Amino acid sequence: MWTDSLGNPVGLRHASSLAGLNDFVEGLIASEARVGNILETAAVDDAPLVQAYAATLHMFAETRAASVNARPFMEKALACQIHATPRERGLVLAVNAWVEGDIEGCIALLEQQVRDFPRDLVALKLAHYHLFNTGNSPAMLRVGLLALTAAADVAYLHGMLAFAWEQCHLLEQGEAAARRAIAMQHKEPWAHHALAHVMLTQGRIREGHQFLGEVSDSWIGLNSFMLTHNWWHQALFALELDRHEEVLALYDQQVWGVAKDYSQDQVNAISLLARLELAGAGVGNRWQDLADHIAARVDDQVLPFLELHYLYGLARAQRPEADIALRNIAARAASMPPTARHARDAWQRVCVPASRGLLAHARGDWQLAVDELGQALPRLIEIGGSHAQRDLFSQVHLDALVRSGNLAGAQHLLQQQLRGQPESTRLRRQATGVYRALGLATVANSLA
Repeated sequence: MWTDSLGNPVGLRHASSLAGLNDFVEGLIASEARVGNILETAAVDDAPLVQAYAATLHMFAETRAASVNARPFMEKALACQIHATPRERGLVLAVNAWVEGDIEGCIALLEQQVRDFPRDLVALKLAHYHLFNTGNSPAMLRVGLLALTAAADVAYLHGMLAFAWEQCHLLEQGEAAARRAIAMQHKEPWAHHALAHVMLTQGRIREGHQFLGEVSDSWIGLNSFMLTHNWWHQALFALELDRHEEVLALYDQQVWGVAKDYSQDQVNAISLLARLELAGAGVGNRWQDLADHIAARVDDQVLPFLELHYLYGLARAQRPEADIALRNIAARAASMPPTARHARDAWQRVCVPASRGLLAHARGDWQLAVDELGQALPRLIEIGGSHAQRDLFSQVHLDALVRSGNLAGAQHLLQQQLRGQPESTRLRRQATGVYRALGLATVANSLA
């Protein structure tokens, strides 16, 4: 019996497999591309944990085909458990629930796994992934704290906790955890990401821009999501400062092009292009290149958060596939079983009206966009994503309010945002325009 790099016992067929297994364990919690090495290990070692990790990697593709590709690995994992440890059996069952589409069951199994084996940070990371996708940030914090006593020596645990604290709006605790992680391990991109969230939420725009610039030289060997997403955060800071040329350069050089076929990279790109246009910047023909890669996603319907981005990207590119995406979202929502209450509500009560609103906005039907997005926004957390990511849909809604002539509603939202983001040149410029349109030149002049 061997142990992984976190001290957890592991059963393997070959001693040489330990390196590949540790690449997955360490790579997953450190957001590094070496997680992919598990596939080479799985080709020569049928140990249950190795096979379950390989299945996990396939599931992260976030496509309809992901479970099909993962299932052969799960079949091997389930068939060879005679000598597996209780920890390994628990992880196998949790991943199998994911592959079979039982997300609620998967989450319950993963939380129990962390309770029983608090140094199983792979289980914690997977629990955070699913809880994030279902909008349950308090559970992210609860599960993360289960590991704190046993794994306080691991910098990446504090990074995971930092994001959980931040998503619960407990910003001071989030910053403290992020800084602890970074003090222990300077190259901790998830902690960098969590601290960027804190700074954006607190309106520390210039400080956040400087901070990410200072740590970006450590973003070496990361998976494409972590790399492009942290640069996406840097672009958000630049966008708030109205540095449109810098944002376009970040889009071209850092955010889009690393892995154009990957869901998370696509979402980063769609969100950034949309925000640029909402801020008044021209994006040239960039929507067309993006749409060429997301058009294949119209049949996925894996996560509602992703689907809304795909639909909007296709609609901004004026692609007919946007209508197909809308129909497929409605069909997916209608097919949700009553037993999957949370997922059913997320699709039916949030994703469907939001998708109609986004399509309406892209096609210039401002009032319909206001009505449909207004219906979805109060429950938007149910589709997952972070506060910063979901803000895109709020920005689209605000733009629709202005364009539909609902200036009073726009002022109500804009001024609240500006109070929380006093350094934002973008918000100040937008608010100035609204106040002038409202005949409040004195207020507008005070902002200019």
